[in-house]
Amino acid sequence: MKKEYDFSKLKELKESIPQQEKPVGINLSPEVVDYFKGLAEETGLPYQEVDRSLSSRLREEAQEADHGSGCVAQGAWDAQAK
Repeated sequence: MKKEYDFSKLKELKESIPQQEKPVGINLSPEVVDYFKGLAEETGLPYQEVDRSLSSRLREEAQEADHGSGCVAQGAWDAQAK
């Protein structure tokens, strides 16, 4: 995972795609939450929009990490791409 991400080119999502999102609980350190809340404030985006962007970035990272690894999860990425 990268130490820093460039969120300056975030695009606002018009609507989420429910079938591609699954609500999950995740525990983050207060520092991580404060970082993303600060990022939301800096960019003028609602915190939830930054959260969606984070989800997209995590998906990209997972896809890159699993690419060609033979991991069982790879089939899930392939199925979503269709």
